Amino acid sequence: MPLAVALNKHQQKSEATRRKLLSSARRVFAKTGFEAARIEDIAADAGHTRGAFYANFESKESLFLALLEQQIYDHVGRLTARLQACETDAQKRAELRKYYIERASDREWSMLMLEFKLFAVRHPKLRAKLARAHREIRASAKPPLSALLDSDLQSPCEEETHIPLEAVLSGLVLQHAYDPIVLSERQLMVTLGHIFDMLLPASRN
Repeated sequence: MPLAVALNKHQQKSEATRRKLLSSARRVFAKTGFEAARIEDIAADAGHTRGAFYANFESKESLFLALLEQQIYDHVGRLTARLQACETDAQKRAELRKYYIERASDREWSMLMLEFKLFAVRHPKLRAKLARAHREIRASAKPPLSALLDSDLQSPCEEETHIPLEAVLSGLVLQHAYDPIVLSERQLMVTLGHIFDMLLPASRN
């Protein structure tokens, strides 16, 4: 994450506007869905105009990617603090497992990520660009966590663990939201724990 720098009054105002737009975007996206959400509605929710929107973001897609980046860095910050409080590798793994399961409680964000990916799939001309931007954002958040995790928790290939864990989380959250009778909240948490244990076993020896 970039180092914090002192901002002048104009920059502070611009940053405040940007934060408001990001906050409003999450609310509007959650309420109406990503594709149906209008730039006018996001700007109005933030108390600004379309002009203010375009002064900060090129498009609705770029706004979502900025929101994605914010969410990832927030997650990394919280998880880093929790891992730093651990004394052993076993405690780090347990904390990582606990944090992964807890992410299911943010159903709103999981649903938004699914909607965004569906949008990208439905728009082939944008899909590669959006997927690449997503990968770059995710990669930029790795260094702080990598320094805290032992080798057993760092997969030799991201596709082996992190991507499947993310995909399983999204799919199970969607199933629970769709039919909580078939997949209860307790079953959701238990299943996520089992999946974590299969992909990141306590010992690889």
